[in-house]
Amino acid sequence: MGQLLHGCARTTQVIRRTIQHSQASMSALAREHNVNRKTVAKWRKRTSVKDAPMGPKLPRSTVLSSQEEAAIIAFRRHTLLSLDDCLYALQPSIPHLTRSSLHRCLQRHGISRLPDLRGEARPKRKFKKYPIGYVHIDFAEVATAEGKLYLFVAIDRTSKVTYAELHEQAKRATAVAFLKAVIAFFPYQLHTVLTDNGIQFTHRQADRHALMHLFDRICRQHGIEHRLTKIGHPWTNGQVERMNRTLKEATVHRYHYESHESLRSHLSMFLLAYNHAKRLKALRGLTPHEFVCREWQREPERFIRDPVHETLGPYT
Repeated sequence: MGQLLHGCARTTQVIRRTIQHSQASMSALAREHNVNRKTVAKWRKRTSVKDAPMGPKLPRSTVLSSQEEAAIIAFRRHTLLSLDDCLYALQPSIPHLTRSSLHRCLQRHGISRLPDLRGEARPKRKFKKYPIGYVHIDFAEVATAEGKLYLFVAIDRTSKVTYAELHEQAKRATAVAFLKAVIAFFPYQLHTVLTDNGIQFTHRQADRHALMHLFDRICRQHGIEHRLTKIGHPWTNGQVERMNRTLKEATVHRYHYESHESLRSHLSMFLLAYNHAKRLKALRGLTPHEFVCREWQREPERFIRDPVHETLGPYT
C-alpha cells in the first residue's frame, strides 16, 4: 500500500520500524541507512512510524481576531443567513472581512453548510431513456469581424453525437435545410425531433389553422415525430442549450475570428474531435462515435449505413 511522506523524508515506514526495533548503535544504524544520527535518535524515541503533523496545533485565522470570529459564528448561528448575506451584513462592522476569509472561518467551526429546513429533498428524476434517434435542435447567435451568424445545432439525446452549421439567416428555409442535413448526417433513422416554438420550426398560435409548416412536412416525409417544448420552459430542450454554450466557449468566447470561414473551419474541427475523441461520462467513458458503433452491433435494424466506415483513420 502506498505511503504518504513529506517531500524531505529520508526514511520510509519500514526503515523507521527497523530503527525502533534494532539493538545496534545509532552510528551503525546511521551508516546502514545513510541518514543522520539525529534522525536515528528521533525515530527511536517515537512509538509511531508516521510523520508528526506540522503547522499550528489549532487552526486559526491570520485575518480575523478571536473576537471577530466569535461574532461571525454567533451571527451565523442566530440568523442562518447564506454566505453572501452574512458577508454583506458583517462588512460594515468588520471592513477587512472578505468572502474567502468568511468561508474559511465558517468551515473551521463546522457551520459552512446551513441545515436543510425544507425536510426531505425531492429525489432527482432522470431523463426517460430513448433509443438512438431522438434529436434536439436549436440555434443561437454568434459573431465574427465580418458580422453576425446563426449557429444551428443538433444533438442526439442518447448517443450525444452533435452536428452544427453556421448560417447568415435564421429563416424557415434555413431550418428546413438544416433538418435535411441532420437527417443525412446521422447514420441511423431519426424517430423524434425536439425544438422550441420559434417560427423557424412551427406556426405561431395565431396561425394554427394555416397549412402544415414546412419543417413538419419534412419530418412527416421521413417518419419523424416533431415535438415542441412547453412555452416558457426552455430547459425542456436543455441538452442542446448546453451544447450551444459548449460550442460558444470553445470558439467565439475564446478566440477572435476575422472571417466567417475561419469560424466555420474551427467549428468543423471541434465537432470532429468531440464526436470521435471526447470521452463522455454519460456514455460510460465512450466517445459518441464509439457508442454509435456499439449500438450498430446491438440493433443494426435502426441504421441506414454502417457507422464503422466513418471511423477516423491515421490519415483522416
